[in-house]
Amino acid sequence: MNIAAKTALITGASTGIGSVFARRLAAEGARLILVARSQDKLDALAGELRGQGTEVTVLAMDLSLPDSAKELQLATDALGLKVDILVNNAGFGTHGHVLHADADRYAEQIQLNCSTLVGTSTRYLPGMVERGAGAIINIASTAAFQPIPHMAVYGATKAFVLSFTQALWAETQGTGVKVLAVCPGATDTPFFEIAGESAAAGNMRTPEQVVDTALSAIRGNKPSVVDGRLNSFVARVAVKLLPEKLVIAVAGRAVRPAN
Repeated sequence: MNIAAKTALITGASTGIGSVFARRLAAEGARLILVARSQDKLDALAGELRGQGTEVTVLAMDLSLPDSAKELQLATDALGLKVDILVNNAGFGTHGHVLHADADRYAEQIQLNCSTLVGTSTRYLPGMVERGAGAIINIASTAAFQPIPHMAVYGATKAFVLSFTQALWAETQGTGVKVLAVCPGATDTPFFEIAGESAAAGNMRTPEQVVDTALSAIRGNKPSVVDGRLNSFVARVAVKLLPEKLVIAVAGRAVRPAN
């Protein structure tokens, strides 16, 4: 897949996996549209990349709001920007029991992780198909492969992302558009500042490793990829072989609250 001179839109671009995607795609010659809530962090990243000769557009937006995908498309259209590569990286998780959860926070999580992702995919796909080329990379998670007690909504949203993206991959065969779901395990990013440190299970991979996995896979024709060999074995093999109750219990213990 040729990235040079393409325009890549990255959500959740200010930190973690999103910022690494920005740096890697810039290094391959892409123009960038960086989207996140933090204007200051976006401006800092944009300044760094512009200093290296990359053309960067910054759009500070809260994608957890209803209709944010529509507003994002209106903003890029108004600037005359055509999106060739879409990286749906924005998302967050919350940690704790459903019984004690904030229902409004759950609604924001579902909006960002699912509804906005579908909205951006749906809005930018037609242009890619019309041009006969493009890519959509949706960040799912190894949480997609089994229920996650104590992170019930997060796991469910990522199962949605994986299923949606796999179906979209099938629908876009023969169009010239590549579609990929990327499933990281625990990754050393600011995600855990929101979800809580006890949500980090096992040895964490780096954002750089996740992006390496994604960019390697998007050059092939896989509907999905799991980052890391151990993560892949657990998600693709172990979860399917073990009894359902055991899988749920193990997943719950892995992210069980400390208190």
